Amino acid sequence: MGKNIRTKAVDQLFAAILTLDSIEECYTYFEDVCTVNEILSLAQRFEVAKMLRDSKTYLEIAEATGASTATISRVNRSLNYGNDGYDMVFARMKQIN
Repeated sequence: MGKNIRTKAVDQLFAAILTLDSIEECYTYFEDVCTVNEILSLAQRFEVAKMLRDSKTYLEIAEATGASTATISRVNRSLNYGNDGYDMVFARMKQIN
């Protein structure tokens, strides 16, 4: 199967992310850590996941986000067979709003 991402380096990366206090701090950090395309890809996947949870079709999602059907399928697989990370975040965001 895939590589084990649970390493000390990844733990340190996530700990660093957890120190961020605002969206502005996230922009500052992620613009240094990631390329613009990497950030936009993550944002696109998040939007795809939200739309899938809202029962949008692949065509609707592709038109709205520009995501390929391969990306939509990959996100859908994560939603259905992953670790429930998207749903955990969606639930927490719902509590905030």
